[in-house]
Amino acid sequence: MATGLTGSGGPDLDEIRKCVHCGICLPQCPTYRVLGEEMDSPRGRIYLMRAAAEGRVGLTETFRRHIDLCLGCRACETACPSGVRFGSLLEATRAQLRRSGPPAKRSLVEAFAFSVFPVPSRLGAALAAFKLYKRSGLRALVRASRVLRKLPSLAAMDALLDDVPAAQPMPDVVPARGRLAGRVGLLTGCVQRHLYPNVNRETARLLSLAGFEVVIPREQGCCGALDLHAGRLDTHAARARALATAFPPDLDFIVTNAAGCGSAMKEYGHRIPELSPFATRVRDVMEVLAGADLRLGPLDLTVTYHDACHLVHGQRVRHEPRRLLGRIPGLRLVELGDSDLCCGSAGVYNLLEPGMARELLDRKVARIVETGVRVVAAANPGCLLQIAWGCRERGLDVSLVHPVELLARAADAYQD
Repeated sequence: MATGLTGSGGPDLDEIRKCVHCGICLPQCPTYRVLGEEMDSPRGRIYLMRAAAEGRVGLTETFRRHIDLCLGCRACETACPSGVRFGSLLEATRAQLRRSGPPAKRSLVEAFAFSVFPVPSRLGAALAAFKLYKRSGLRALVRASRVLRKLPSLAAMDALLDDVPAAQPMPDVVPARGRLAGRVGLLTGCVQRHLYPNVNRETARLLSLAGFEVVIPREQGCCGALDLHAGRLDTHAARARALATAFPPDLDFIVTNAAGCGSAMKEYGHRIPELSPFATRVRDVMEVLAGADLRLGPLDLTVTYHDACHLVHGQRVRHEPRRLLGRIPGLRLVELGDSDLCCGSAGVYNLLEPGMARELLDRKVARIVETGVRVVAAANPGCLLQIAWGCRERGLDVSLVHPVELLARAADAYQD
């Protein structure tokens, strides 16, 4: 299967040549919709990749800028009639650029993000420091000083976090209830385990109710998705191998509830052939529960659903979340305009490119306002953080939830 890489580590010219320059991808591309610039579209970026591969242009700062601005949302892949694997080409190109080092303006932010976010213990310590920063009153002083206006990446990081929930340690095994349907492993993730621990707990509970024994390895680490999307391919491979080793080999599925993690894990075999057996068993929780016999009680709610990019475009999971929410009696699902247009989170993109990320967030929140709902569901922690921030800033009385939280409430309603 194509990886997007040549033997020398650059983007695969044969994959690049699949692009027929039809332009169908242009209206699906978030940066093109904002900027209207050809070189900030998938077609334009592929043109640049081909020109660089053929030696017609160098890896200049202008080249880098057009590549940096890409969110890696992969909406172009869904639209592409030729099946171009743009995500793999982007990762290979970023790996090339990385060999010359990140631009100075991003080096400090990148160094922090990639040394902290993919290491759960460090992320936990950083979030504990944030709680102290907030409770001590220092956050209020910093905001009042307006110093963050000169530091947009730090301002975005400060604004994204509203609070840090109490830790919810997970058991090693959650037994199946009722008839045994299988044995699965659960990825607890990095951001998910610290900022949305209830999502992990409810995921395990729903899988148990669906008849699955749930194994939750304590030693599991990061899946490597952030590194992959940034072109840090060696680090990604090391994290991928370590994660695969942490899960027992006899599991039916490895279940994720974070879109970005699941997308990266399903594609492990593209770059690391020995991980193909592991990758073929990865499932998003929406895929698993869509085929399960869950007993759901009524919820009197009106909800809209945001398609996380790496779930809808990376994993091609579009209908399962809607079908599951549609099975909840009394729940009214209102379709969101541009539901599969990126919200601007995109891993750490909202920290590295806060201006573009904010423009996309504003567009997403405007679409949410049009629905008139008070509950927004999204199946990725980055999306939940980003959209919640946008709603807070607009003063909207809107709750952000993972779909499993609604399903868990409906399961409780059935038992009542």
